[in-house]
Amino acid sequence: MYLTMNRFRVMIGQERAFEDIWSRRDSHLKQVPGFVAFHLLRGATGDDHTLYASHTVWETKAAFEGWTRSDAFRKAHAGVRPQTDLYLAAPELEVFESVQAVT
Repeated sequence: MYLTMNRFRVMIGQERAFEDIWSRRDSHLKQVPGFVAFHLLRGATGDDHTLYASHTVWETKAAFEGWTRSDAFRKAHAGVRPQTDLYLAAPELEVFESVQAVT
């Protein structure tokens, strides 16, 4: 398993706008070989932001890398503009490879 996660620090008061963007977005992920799951998670709210994380689960690192080079990736990101009015800083990408699984 391979997991990719983007962490977003969304400005206080912009949570609904951020969630609306994601709920309207067509990710094209379901058609990509090796895709397992996607989740958008809301975390704690601090003094100046609410933490969110989007993460995708892939069968392998190669499947994720294939998606980043695919037409589905280009379609999913077409017209996406930086949301500087929503974020305190740029999203932070993190990637993880599974070393243990319990099912």
